[in-house]
Amino acid sequence: MPEYASWRRRIVALIIDWAASVLVTIGLIGAGNYVRDPNSGWVVLGVFALEVSLLTTLAGGSFGQLITRVRVLTTDGRPLSLLVAVARTLLICLVVPPLIFKPDSGRGLHDLWTGSAAYVRG
Repeated sequence: MPEYASWRRRIVALIIDWAASVLVTIGLIGAGNYVRDPNSGWVVLGVFALEVSLLTTLAGGSFGQLITRVRVLTTDGRPLSLLVAVARTLLICLVVPPLIFKPDSGRGLHDLWTGSAAYVRG
């Protein structure tokens, strides 16, 4: 059985993903628009959701997860389909599901509901 990723790894991965999403957003809409437009946070959230969903499906983890050596798979060890990755990511974007978790594995509601888990990449 693979080792579950620690909360520390997961939080560092989230910070990296969010920072990358901010930089991509600034690249798309410009620094001035990013600072002035109160809705630019929604663009960041959209970029984040797209990046996490696609990379989780294609590479087994988001940009930040790949850097922190976290791998997201189904509980039976298969890669996530795009639909499952999108559902998992949307639940993460709601913030609350990841905060409600099983202490033994650290799996949040987003993982429990999608049959996924974050493991340390071997």
